Amino acid sequence: MQDIENKWTEVEQAIAQEAFEKAYKREVSALVEQVRAKSHGLLALEDLWNLHDFLSAKRHEIDGKYDYDYSVLLFVFANLIKDGWLHLDELNSGQNACLRESFLNTTKK
Repeated sequence: MQDIENKWTEVEQAIAQEAFEKAYKREVSALVEQVRAKSHGLLALEDLWNLHDFLSAKRHEIDGKYDYDYSVLLFVFANLIKDGWLHLDELNSGQNACLRESFLNTTKK
């Protein structure tokens, strides 16, 4: 695993960390809004259990999705972009497009 991590430059690692955190914060914020909306409609115990089930499923989904392991990180980014939580241009940092280019080259194969 360390070989894979060593293939990422310090700049790429910093860009990746920032992009990863942005996507995570976006998804968590959206989830909080969903829960607020759902909680306003709680009228019965069944509604509460449905909210619990929804949250349990979301927790499992989010915990599985956000894996900051360099060996799978490009695939994590691909899924986050596909799901709309990350934008391809966020893999750039100013004029440095090295991570974006690495991502594009990997996904073309």
